[in-house]
Amino acid sequence: MKTNYLFPHRYKKLGWIILIPCVVFGFFTVITDYEPEFLDVQVFALFIDGFLGEDKIIGFTGNNILNEILGVLVICSGLLVAFSREKHEDEFISKIRLESLVWATYLNYGILVLAMLLFYDFTFLWVMIFNMFTILLFFIFKFNWSVWQLQKSLSYEEQH
Repeated sequence: MKTNYLFPHRYKKLGWIILIPCVVFGFFTVITDYEPEFLDVQVFALFIDGFLGEDKIIGFTGNNILNEILGVLVICSGLLVAFSREKHEDEFISKIRLESLVWATYLNYGILVLAMLLFYDFTFLWVMIFNMFTILLFFIFKFNWSVWQLQKSLSYEEQH
């Protein structure tokens, strides 16, 4: 089966090398509210809500860009991990990939519906922030778990 939409297999390893430390460091920054001063910069922004200042549609605002850097790295590396070919990409792996994506989408939106019913105000905003990443992380978990289960069963069958 031709899978033009997948990255070459070699990108999966690079994705893991970037993804794991970024997720760990991302949780650390959220828990400790860590923001190094050298990342406090003026950034271009659309729709600036000047909480106690003036509101602007377009302009520059001060921001610590650590969260943005980590967010972009998690998304890009997660895409490399999730959508790189397997060493032996075949129709069954494609089926597992599709089923994992559907499973991750259902789980992600199930959590979102529960969050809409149970969380409000800034707590809901935090849930939405994490929800940006969960569909990708759920997919990575489910797909790799299913491939591991497949390899385990094939290995067992070869032994017996």
